[in-house]
Amino acid sequence: MRIATWNVNSIRTRKLRVVDFLVDADIDVALLQETKCTNEQFPLEEFEAAGYEVFHWGLNQWNGVAIVSRRGISHGEQGFVGMPGFDKNGTDPQPEARAVSATVGNMRLWSVYVPNGRGLNDPHMAYKLDWIEALGQAMADYSKENPHIGTLVGGDFNVAPQPEDVGDPDFVEGVSTHISPAERGALDSMLHTAGLSDLVRPLVPEGFSYFDYKQGKFRKNHGIRIDFLFGNHTVADAVVGASIERDQRTGEQPSDHVPVVVDLHEEEEDFDAPMVF
Repeated sequence: MRIATWNVNSIRTRKLRVVDFLVDADIDVALLQETKCTNEQFPLEEFEAAGYEVFHWGLNQWNGVAIVSRRGISHGEQGFVGMPGFDKNGTDPQPEARAVSATVGNMRLWSVYVPNGRGLNDPHMAYKLDWIEALGQAMADYSKENPHIGTLVGGDFNVAPQPEDVGDPDFVEGVSTHISPAERGALDSMLHTAGLSDLVRPLVPEGFSYFDYKQGKFRKNHGIRIDFLFGNHTVADAVVGASIERDQRTGEQPSDHVPVVVDLHEEEEDFDAPMVF
């Protein structure tokens, strides 16, 4: 099974590009973020024509997440138990369309768009840290209740965990979000709580997944690695290939993120056909 995660930065703007990639790259399941549309505005026809089923959650022109599958989708859920909401004044926190999960085959898949943080002392940073912690607990609780099911989460985590994940000089220690000890610690804690590991890094140790549109960042390779696929040991043991699809940052109207892809080995089903002599 081939699974991709991709922050598409508006699915209506890039619907044909996304569908073309899924078909050309032989993607079975795509975890999409920043669709930037309501459920009614999602371009279902184009995906269904290509053989994909869609489970989407979008509330307005911000955020938005989806799971797109040609292997079927069941038991879809918008958000997760304990997911924090946000209100900059702190008086009426509302849920945002930042997480969906669904079952595909024998795996539970999650597509997530972690809050940005905005600034080290911004209320959005506290929201971000709480959100990451709650995600880890929700995934841990799911795994405890379903110990024999593989779990995989993919998305834009808005955290660069390692120093080598930062090639953009505008990200400065002690000043910038995405690279602070608090954010890196929150992500590490989430992975530990949920029993997850990076599925791509062992095979692709270097490479960036996000390049700002400004100042020729892509041409200079001034990127940052913030898009990941994480899985439990059942999924990690099945990984046979991985890639960061850097070429998707080229061409007409690219997203500022590129797809990250993992290939999972699947045991062949027993075929109980009659023997022929």
